[in-house]
Amino acid sequence: MPRVRAWFYRLLGLFRKKQRDTEMAEEFQQHVDLLTERNIVAGMSAKEARNVALREFGGVEQIKETAREQRVWMWADQLWQDVVFACRVLRKSPAFTLVAVLTLMLGIGANVVVFGVVNAVLLRPLDVSEPQNLFELRLKPLTNWKLLTTSYPAFEDYQQRNATFSGLAGYDGYSGGRLRWGGTVKSVSGYSATGNYFDLLGVQPALGRFFHEADVHGSNSAPYMVLSDSLWRSAFNADPGVVGTIVRLGKDPFTVLGVAPPRFHGTERFVWPDYWIPVVNHFGADSLRDRTGHPLTVLGRLKPGVTPQQAAENLSAIAAQLAKEYPKTDTGVPLRLIRPGLYADEGDLIRGFLYSVAGLALLVLIAACANLASLFAARAADRSRELALRVALGAGRWRLVRQLLTEAMVLSMLGGATGLVIARLLLGMLNRWESPYGHLAVGVDVGVYLAALILTLVSGLLFGMIPARQVWQSSPLQAMKSGPGDSTALRRLALRDLLLGAQIVICTLLVTASLVAVRGMVRMLHASLGFQPQGAMLAEMDLSEVEGDVPLEKKKAMIDALRNIPGVTSAGAVNRVPFTGGLRGVPVFPQGTTEFTLNNSVLAPYRFTISPGYLEAAGTRLLHGRDVSWRDTTKTPYVAIVNETFARKMWGDTPAIGQRFILLGHLREVVGVAEDGKYHEMQESPQPVVYLPLSQSEQAYRTFVVRSYRPQNQMAAAIERTLSGLEPNALITVQSWPDAMAGALFAVRAATVALGVMGLLAAMLAMTGIFGMAAYNVSRRMKELGIRVALGARKNHVLSTAVGRPIVLLGVGSVVGLLFGVFASRLMGQIVYQANPRDPVVVVGAVLTMALLGIAASAVPALRALAVDPSKLMRYE
Repeated sequence: MPRVRAWFYRLLGLFRKKQRDTEMAEEFQQHVDLLTERNIVAGMSAKEARNVALREFGGVEQIKETAREQRVWMWADQLWQDVVFACRVLRKSPAFTLVAVLTLMLGIGANVVVFGVVNAVLLRPLDVSEPQNLFELRLKPLTNWKLLTTSYPAFEDYQQRNATFSGLAGYDGYSGGRLRWGGTVKSVSGYSATGNYFDLLGVQPALGRFFHEADVHGSNSAPYMVLSDSLWRSAFNADPGVVGTIVRLGKDPFTVLGVAPPRFHGTERFVWPDYWIPVVNHFGADSLRDRTGHPLTVLGRLKPGVTPQQAAENLSAIAAQLAKEYPKTDTGVPLRLIRPGLYADEGDLIRGFLYSVAGLALLVLIAACANLASLFAARAADRSRELALRVALGAGRWRLVRQLLTEAMVLSMLGGATGLVIARLLLGMLNRWESPYGHLAVGVDVGVYLAALILTLVSGLLFGMIPARQVWQSSPLQAMKSGPGDSTALRRLALRDLLLGAQIVICTLLVTASLVAVRGMVRMLHASLGFQPQGAMLAEMDLSEVEGDVPLEKKKAMIDALRNIPGVTSAGAVNRVPFTGGLRGVPVFPQGTTEFTLNNSVLAPYRFTISPGYLEAAGTRLLHGRDVSWRDTTKTPYVAIVNETFARKMWGDTPAIGQRFILLGHLREVVGVAEDGKYHEMQESPQPVVYLPLSQSEQAYRTFVVRSYRPQNQMAAAIERTLSGLEPNALITVQSWPDAMAGALFAVRAATVALGVMGLLAAMLAMTGIFGMAAYNVSRRMKELGIRVALGARKNHVLSTAVGRPIVLLGVGSVVGLLFGVFASRLMGQIVYQANPRDPVVVVGAVLTMALLGIAASAVPALRALAVDPSKLMRYE
């Protein structure tokens, strides 16, 4: 207890220092006055009595110091003195302080923003119970986006036969439609999930209850809905009475059971469903028995002690057994386990992108620290006489080093605080932004604050150690002789050379990366897609509320009506446009096949169901043969159009027109060959594609493609008005095709923006670094330059003396940075589409950029050197 009390009084003493000093001075004065009075009574004069009293009392200042050591922590008191002195020194150099704070603000702020995103996407655990044991089942071959896991019957087989999971649950993320309650209608999208979905994830409702396995008893047996917190608040005004309410999703009624917790949105970080319904009320009875489709994404929780490898082997064995039992539908492809949350196999790309951007952001911070270290080193050199005098007067070297480090830490704290404020604003904007990938919940939490603090402290140490090292190794006598203007400290200049060279190398690397990103975006925008989005509009039609099937004649009438809109040049329909998950995995068999097992299939192409005129409206070139026709019906021979890759893989160099193959149980004749394109992602290799006539397919169409030369806003209204007039109950969404492609181009655009910002920051730092060294070099050598001019030196010699060293460093650093850029091509490939740092345009652009930066940064110091007047300098000296 006494120790705690002493600790408390010492802590309190730090905040009552002046009061305690005043009280102690009054007490000392009373003692001295008493001794003085006693000496006067003894017969001494007043002056002599006081002098004797002071000698008897002892050294006042020494006693004060001893008393202070007892009532406060001296290290804390001295630290506070260092902070106050550092603030006073920095206040005397406002320009230097402002530049330093802005530099750190940019460097630390950029890193905090990047860390905030990395923390939200990669580091923060999912809002489910025991996320470390939760895995997503995937087919062994790498696939992208929401290419799903398995069929519903196969899911039930895995659920019953596996021995490694405590539970398996599945969901389909493509539910949606118009939600109706009372007199309100709202377009929503959500999940359909198996009955044990919420139980497997270990989530508890915020209101009401969830549906469970016991609620499911077959097709259409569980008309229940769980609302998300956001939908509950935005659409139902957070009314607790919504539980038990009957709402309609499309044509189907659902009873609201409960509301999910505010932070829960499933297992995908970018997806925020509006609701959850049981999968048995989303799929039809036929779909629940169909083994050919793969609509479910499957999640599993491992049993204790089971490794992911053991679980994958168990599932793969089950898949092989199912392939033997159902050879016509099940492939027997092995399975593997991945962590859920990042669009399945896209997670590797997202992780690589974010970690690469984080690495580049750290390079920016390193460049900022090198810049400040160079400035601090120059400033310490100018203060060398002051520091030498302080050493001569008794200050220890460690005290001076601590003072310089304190100055660096004060600057770093100021820069870190302003950077954190800027980062908080930017993260708030990102939190409100709906990207094409979906919504990402980012914010400033304890982890972000801790990262900002660590970055701030490390930055202060990095650029503060350079001047501290100079002071530790300096000679006070030599410093007092030479003074601040001496130019013989070659080793110190060499250190600043290294720091500037490091800045230039990093700047060149980041400028090269930003130019590579720009070239990648240009390359992607001009890549051959196999269709022409520009000038085309997409109209998606949701027929979930339409009673019965839409007859073929009505479909034809809709397309004809769209073609008759003024300004329309062509129109057609397709089941889904490229880059929206075109169906894959339908086996193709050669003509004459009798055993239709998957082992006998030769291709598994993308399949698109199209109307006549779609290829023209999409801008897809028909290389050979004819388009599909309305005369191609179920009563005529089945036909198909294939792309070049399909034809080459099936028949090699043999002409494809007239060739036959079996697809979906029908022998089909190739009547046309279309050009290759991109269908799922920009980086994919050429994929086989088959186009089937709408008039010969059972698959429902959903998207109209309309090409026109009229403005988009006019066309959107005309298209929606035309289709609504023919099908009033359908939900119609119209947008331009380039807008629909935003998700496909988002990654390269994000990379271009991220690397562009990094390159700009690095360029600013390099420019200030070159300017600072050139200006410092000129200011220190003004007398020498004056003498050279007086002796008749030419202008080019003066320029070489003044700014030659920074320009040489610029050239050497730029070459090294370009070489690093070439070696870092693999890293850039994680960020940029078809990254090629060896691209001549990139190399020339980087060289020109660095040259312009060097010219701009050294222009002012060079002009100052050329304007030197020897007579004025000599009179000044």
